[in-house]
Amino acid sequence: MLSNYIVPGEKVELQAVSRTMAKEMEGNIEHKYYKSQVFEIISDDQVEVTIPMEQRKLILLPVDAEFDVYFYSKMGLFQCFARVIDRYKRDNIYILLLELTTNLRKFQRREFYRFSCALEMNTRILLEQEIDVADKRDNFLIPGLPLKRGIIVDISGGGLRFIASQPYEIGSQIYCRYELFSENRRKEYNVVGKIIYVAPIENRPGDYEHRLQYTKIDVVDREEIIKYIFEEERRHRRREKGV
Repeated sequence: MLSNYIVPGEKVELQAVSRTMAKEMEGNIEHKYYKSQVFEIISDDQVEVTIPMEQRKLILLPVDAEFDVYFYSKMGLFQCFARVIDRYKRDNIYILLLELTTNLRKFQRREFYRFSCALEMNTRILLEQEIDVADKRDNFLIPGLPLKRGIIVDISGGGLRFIASQPYEIGSQIYCRYELFSENRRKEYNVVGKIIYVAPIENRPGDYEHRLQYTKIDVVDREEIIKYIFEEERRHRRREKGV
């Protein structure tokens, strides 16, 4: 049950999934988070949170908008996607009613930071016979199958967001191959993940945004990806300071 993990009063952060909506609201489409609190657990897939405020002003997040939601629970950091289905006032408290559109999953805190980028990648859907043996052995991929091009637009230790010219179904298992350049060397990464979100990109017909959660990744590879993210972030900050 949702109440086993989340309780009223705990901190919540919401980030707009729709880039167009986020741009209209704030002009910052990449890392804008709206801070809130859990007000009440309604059911296993519905939760009330307080409407975010900034400088004593209510941020009226739109009904039907979808958000990437993070719950800061005593049991850890949990993430899901959720849709605003109502806004109302009760006992002088302004409330958003959220409906969870994906299952709640636990985040490792070091995986939380997502780094914006533009990286070439290749992808394809896993075949059923590959999925059946993926958990049993490392060498499960059938070689030589055609790959499709995509662009990673942000990456973390827990997954990535990418753009592709074809939509993958939510829940499908995807093989991804991409390269990262770190410590003066280039390394190829081969990971498997589950699609947890897909939507067409407004004003870009034929392009689709996807969010992918890793389901099979080497422990060393994950550590290297996290290290790469923080190295790149430090490099960007030094450049901004002119160092």
